[in-house]
Amino acid sequence: MRQSLRSKAIEICNDKIAKKGETVGLSFYAFFANKNDDPELLMEAAEWWIKTHELDHFEKAVKIRDMISSDA
Repeated sequence: MRQSLRSKAIEICNDKIAKKGETVGLSFYAFFANKNDDPELLMEAAEWWIKTHELDHFEKAVKIRDMISSDA
C-alpha cells in the first residue's frame, strides 16, 4: 500500500476512533469520497483489505490502524 494511502487511512481511523470510540468499525470505502475518482487507488485499498489480509467487510478501526501502522 502506497504511503499516501497508508497515511490517509491511519488519519481516518484515528478520527473515527476519536469521534465514536474504540469499538467503531469501518470498511475500506471509508478512505474514499462517495465517488470513484481514483479507481486505481480504490483497487489498491481493496486488494490490501480483501486479497492480502482476507478481512471482513467491516472491521474495527483500531485493528485496521494497527495493521496499517505495522504493515511493511
